[in-house]
Amino acid sequence: MNGSDLLRYARCHRAVAVLSATATVALLSTLFGGTTIAVPSLGSGGVTTGVPYRHQLPLLSAVFLTATLDGTMSAHDRMAAFTPHRFGRVYRAGLLLTVAAFSFAAEALSGGLEAGTLFVRSLLIWLGLALLSARLLGHQLAWVIPLTSGFFLVWYPGNRLDWTDNPPTDPLSWALTATSLLAGTAALAATPWRLKALRHR
Repeated sequence: MNGSDLLRYARCHRAVAVLSATATVALLSTLFGGTTIAVPSLGSGGVTTGVPYRHQLPLLSAVFLTATLDGTMSAHDRMAAFTPHRFGRVYRAGLLLTVAAFSFAAEALSGGLEAGTLFVRSLLIWLGLALLSARLLGHQLAWVIPLTSGFFLVWYPGNRLDWTDNPPTDPLSWALTATSLLAGTAALAATPWRLKALRHR
């Protein structure tokens, strides 16, 4: 694997579009992240509450990252070939690190280190859910499971599972992060040819 091959792989897998979209989300969060979404909270007897936009914006970045799963080489990627899968792992890991680093820096500059950490943690959790959704429902529906969880957090803010608002050191939220990423990675790895190989063992 060399740099030029990886760059060609990135061009075929929407690197520029994903980086542009996630950078836009990070910029929107720095500018308007503190603005609250006024919604009636079902968890507090219908009292209207406010949820900051920055709590939900990482969901968009996570879904945008799954766009790399579909593209001009998507049919080729599904083949049982070692090299494309190795390129895919390196490319997606590098892209995730780039997006996470940029998002953290942008949030930390506008809202402090805690805000940057919460953004990245939410990004990771929603990315795991988006990967799971993409595998179960198809690449075009990678947003379904993340959006469902997002509605839960908006309508029931402040609950124990609200990873968007729990402190950066909250162990349950980090356990959710690990679980979500593990589930998403496992779903991504469960290609038809791998499942077929497992069934024939």
